[in-house]
Amino acid sequence: MPTFSFDGKKAPEDTRLPMMSLREVVMFPRSIAPLFVGREASIKAIETAIADYEKKIFLVTQKNPEKEHPEKDDLYELGTVSKILQMLRLPDGTIKVLFEGLYRARWNRETGNFSHELGEDEYPWTTIERVYEDDADEAESVALVRSVQESLEEYAKVNKKLAPEAVTAMTSLKDAGQLADSAMPHLKVDFVRKQEVLEELDPIARLEAVYEMLLGEIEIASIEKRVKGRVKDQMEKNQREYYLNEQIKAIHKEMGREDDPASEAAELEKQLEEKVMPEEHKDRVRKEIKKMRQTPPSSAEYTVVRNYIDWIFDLPWGKIKSTHTSIDKARGILDEDHYGLKKPKERILEYMAVESLVDKLRGPILCLVGPPGVGKTSIAKSIARAMDREFVRLSLGGVRDEAEIRGHRRTYVGAMPGKIIQSLKRCENNNPVMCLDEVDKMSADFRGDPSSALLEVLDPEQNYAFADHYLDLDYDLSKIFFITTANTLDSIPLPLQDRMEIIRLPGYLENEKVEIARNFLLPKQLEMHGLSEDNLNLSDNAIVDMVRRYTREAGVRNLERELANICRKAAMQIVEAGEKDKTVNVTVQNLSKFLGVSKHRYGEREDKPSVGLSTGLAWTQLGGELLMVEVALMPGKGKVEITGKLGDVMQESARAALSYLRSRSDLFGLKPDFYKEVDMHVHVPDGATPKDGPSAGITLATAIISALLNVPVRHDLAMTGEITLRGRVLPIGGLREKLLAAHRGLVKTVLIPDENEKDLKDVPQTILKELEVIPVKHMDEVLEQALIIDEGEPLFRRVEKATPIANRLLKEEFCKQAH
Repeated sequence: MPTFSFDGKKAPEDTRLPMMSLREVVMFPRSIAPLFVGREASIKAIETAIADYEKKIFLVTQKNPEKEHPEKDDLYELGTVSKILQMLRLPDGTIKVLFEGLYRARWNRETGNFSHELGEDEYPWTTIERVYEDDADEAESVALVRSVQESLEEYAKVNKKLAPEAVTAMTSLKDAGQLADSAMPHLKVDFVRKQEVLEELDPIARLEAVYEMLLGEIEIASIEKRVKGRVKDQMEKNQREYYLNEQIKAIHKEMGREDDPASEAAELEKQLEEKVMPEEHKDRVRKEIKKMRQTPPSSAEYTVVRNYIDWIFDLPWGKIKSTHTSIDKARGILDEDHYGLKKPKERILEYMAVESLVDKLRGPILCLVGPPGVGKTSIAKSIARAMDREFVRLSLGGVRDEAEIRGHRRTYVGAMPGKIIQSLKRCENNNPVMCLDEVDKMSADFRGDPSSALLEVLDPEQNYAFADHYLDLDYDLSKIFFITTANTLDSIPLPLQDRMEIIRLPGYLENEKVEIARNFLLPKQLEMHGLSEDNLNLSDNAIVDMVRRYTREAGVRNLERELANICRKAAMQIVEAGEKDKTVNVTVQNLSKFLGVSKHRYGEREDKPSVGLSTGLAWTQLGGELLMVEVALMPGKGKVEITGKLGDVMQESARAALSYLRSRSDLFGLKPDFYKEVDMHVHVPDGATPKDGPSAGITLATAIISALLNVPVRHDLAMTGEITLRGRVLPIGGLREKLLAAHRGLVKTVLIPDENEKDLKDVPQTILKELEVIPVKHMDEVLEQALIIDEGEPLFRRVEKATPIANRLLKEEFCKQAH
């Protein structure tokens, strides 16, 4: 590699040097400039210059700064040979290089390597020829240098970025060319103009160009200074006018003139007189308006008082929406929106009939209780439509703060009325249908108990004077038709239940779900998915199979999701076929192609009678379920194990059943201490699901007795009832849902407590026709119906006629004594 040699005065002709192109930067001789370098070719040129060319490199500016890889025609002809004073590598891969310009040079376009596609050991280079300056007239040069030096000192006063050291260094120069090259990098001009100055070889002409641009920069700086001064003066003027205007407003307020905040108070007083509200409420508002008149508008208290007055004015005092819906029209609307739900519909029609006869009727408080998806909230919407009233829904799920109901006191920052008052402001009348959703999901903490706050809201004897903490005025809520919804009543406090009329919405029957799917859900999903009735042919048997094998719920939410799934698959087939009139047929045979493998078994009863296995009936939030109880016996020392994630009540039922059996062991042919020689394991399958409740007592007792007597239990029989230590069968709840589960599980006979016989009137006759329901009073009756005994063999016997297991236990005891 050739070595560059230069004595500082003259360079050899056609000297080879590494070459680097610059973007929007022009390097001048006798100037020092730091540059950030990131292009790979430029970095190679710098590294080569440091290693092999005594840190000398040729810098030339490219004409188009946006071009990433310039070719030879993209570069100016004249550049600057520079020396690398310092190089610093940065973490991002770029380098920071400090260059010192040495002299002007012209590069040869015919030689060198200009391609951006360089090999591993290649770098951009060229051969350069030094360009010398012309001689300058000494007298003219001295005069021009002095003028430029004076201008530089003036420019330094308006340009704070120009360091004093740099100004001192430039003003000490006497040569016109050197002064021009040193001053030019500090001027804020375009790189094209700087390149023109670089190519000017006459020192006088070059310094004159610098002097012209320097004067221009000084003029621009002075104009900027004047503009900033004017803007500052204008801002001060605006602030002064604002302050004076505020003073004028305060003076007007004190004098009671119209064009001041007092006129606002007068307007509020005028609006107050037009409001229909009790006189004592108006007196309270007048005091607040007086307080507002005496409070400065800039005060925070003024905003608080004004917001309070606005809230009172925005409430619909005395506004009652007139309703003229007939009973027949309301019945038609309810039947159009919902299938079944006989009791809620009757209650609404009764209310409307009484309302037509009585001028003043307080709104009832209904509580719709039922599993998810049975239509509690939607029936509340239908009630509002049938009564021609506004519908307002408040979700109380997860509410823990009493202030959500009663509002915040005005002493708190950001205080607001409660949700009841806020809802009345939105609906703008005093007699809406208000649905308090998920009333059983409220909870209490240190901020109060919202369920207790609802006692006043939902009490017909008190809510005519509801006191919101924010308003601090009595507001009449008695015209509101309140409807609350809940999944269960267990978490609702008894005082709150006492104020509501409970209407239970049990799960839908299979035939009801089919009707709902056919007449309500399917048309809705077809419209949502852009399909017509001709595009999808869904058979009734397919809907029945969906209900049985793809959904297990009391409501119809999952059924609607499965219908939406079928509609999506049908839409895909229609779009892929490109025929908008295509009909997709869905039957039982091809249903799995649309919905996949069935998710549930239909009919979960056992296939044949089994020893130690009985079928019970359980109630859940999703409706009724079959509950299997298994009992296994092992030789042991009387240990009893109960598994299946059972609650305390259910475990107590198991222990009560065992105690009943021990107390009557002689009647079953068992020794009095039979339990000491066997270990018993009671298990309720589906161990991941929590189970609790007393209604499995007779089921547990039947399974235990069946295992001990080695007598099978009927597989087509289910039972429900609570057991006492004396064997009495006590009543249970949720009978309708349990019988629905028995019917769904293909059970033929159901044993229920005798006291629950009166509840059979709530069970549809279609279910009762297919079930044999037997009321029982005592556990003995349960065993007679449930256990399968050979003909002629008595169920109850003494020890001498023991069962096979009892005989085995006696035989083992006899052998021990003989030994």
